[in-house]
Amino acid sequence: MGIKSIKGLGLLLTLSLFAAILAACSGGGKEEQASSSPSPSASASQSSPAASETPAGIDTSKKVTLQFYMLGDAPKDLSKVEAEINKMAEAELNATVKFNYTTWTDWEQKYKLLLSTGQAVDLIFTAEWTQYQSYAKKGAFQPLEELLPKAAPKLQEFVPQEMWDAVKIDGHIYTVPATYKEYVTNGFVWREDLREKYNLPKPVDLATFEQYLDGIKQNESGIQPLAIGADLRSAMSDTYREIAHSPIGAPVPYGIGIKYDTPGEVYSYWGSEEQLEDLRTYRRWAEKGYISKNEMNEKTVNQDKLATGTAAAMLGDNPTRFNSTLGKMVSTHPDWKLSYYPFPLAKGYATPVHPIHNGFAIPVSSKNPERALAFYEKLVTDKRYNLLTQYGIEGVNYTVENGYYKMLGDNNSNGFTREAMNGWAWRNPEYMLFEPSYDGVKAIFDELDKIAKPDIYTGFAEDYTAYQAERAALEQVEKQYLFPLLAGQVKDVEGGVKTFMEKAKQAGLEKVQEAYKQQWLTYLKEKGIQ
Repeated sequence: MGIKSIKGLGLLLTLSLFAAILAACSGGGKEEQASSSPSPSASASQSSPAASETPAGIDTSKKVTLQFYMLGDAPKDLSKVEAEINKMAEAELNATVKFNYTTWTDWEQKYKLLLSTGQAVDLIFTAEWTQYQSYAKKGAFQPLEELLPKAAPKLQEFVPQEMWDAVKIDGHIYTVPATYKEYVTNGFVWREDLREKYNLPKPVDLATFEQYLDGIKQNESGIQPLAIGADLRSAMSDTYREIAHSPIGAPVPYGIGIKYDTPGEVYSYWGSEEQLEDLRTYRRWAEKGYISKNEMNEKTVNQDKLATGTAAAMLGDNPTRFNSTLGKMVSTHPDWKLSYYPFPLAKGYATPVHPIHNGFAIPVSSKNPERALAFYEKLVTDKRYNLLTQYGIEGVNYTVENGYYKMLGDNNSNGFTREAMNGWAWRNPEYMLFEPSYDGVKAIFDELDKIAKPDIYTGFAEDYTAYQAERAALEQVEKQYLFPLLAGQVKDVEGGVKTFMEKAKQAGLEKVQEAYKQQWLTYLKEKGIQ
């Protein structure tokens, strides 16, 4: 795709998003698959026999409380939604559920503790970015293939067989995959109204993105040009490498580099000239004031910074989450605009989301695996449960107008915004409600379909048993010596890299990289990937 056509498409996508918003404001909008649902109280008392069926293969004589663990932060109205869910779950499964959240602060450490301390957990979110494959390989989750037919037969039938096959690790199913097809590839996100106001370039590559940041810094003293956050490896390094070194593949741990077109050529990104140049860029951005000096301690998520106007851009986000940020922003600031440019249009290819990307597993510590799976079936296949946990209480948190979702109040006053529970894994395409602006996301997906290539990375399951100690040591070295470099806070970049590499090698970097490489090459051979 030529640069002229890429820029034209970027403009088209931007315009389509805001045309949809204008249409929503005027009451327009086409009919979507999902329609208005009954209120939770009505649903609970007037449920059909099919909706309230309990799987015949499980014993529900003893009442249990299920511990359900989510990532991120809980919505304000969670207790109200939880209470409505429990009215139905107690009547139909003789169970109640407690929805627990990790918060986004140090979530990785909290997640690890949940799966390693024997704490009672009945359901937990999984994804490739939470290391589902490695945890499954190490026995952290219960296999589901024998539980599904008796505890969740509808769910087993609802998920296509090819998706069940795709999430298997060593021949076993350890997670329930989401069935909603989407792209979670990254793209530049920026305040379009500010770009227009100061006649700044549209970000379509790193050069124009930096020009945009520079314009914001010069003209808007009260706004942070770029939001990065504390997750510097993901939000800065992994995202930057994706656009700067195309065709880089999915984020790979331990400073390993693998290109999509040559997956068998594994190299060390850490310590390379490639990494050094990237770190010099981060330092330059920090010196110019694009990045906050307090980034490593930041607790506010990047999307919220854009929605509230404290930041003007993100280096990368996926189309669906961008749309959510857009909805939150215009609810309180209808005169603001947010725009998006997908990295794949510059890279030349996009990979659709892998079934592993969003799922829920039953940890080995669960004492109620059958009831947990039966409850999860309700979340996915029962419209009452699904709409409640995805959108809140109809008439209180949202309404449906012309087939579209409409938030009641605004992002500050609404206690349960769209998908506020972070329930991406139990999205059901038959029930989903979208804002009018989502038409723009669908337009993005249509364009990405044209350049789609298979995801060769997510099916790989790392086994780090042989180097677990070195792996843990590397994590500490990375946070202590690499993260300050990623935040642009180290003046002597070359000296900082030298120190980091010395410490990383002392922690066992070379052993870890070589072991990972051999597992990866074996995986490529088994899958016939060249």
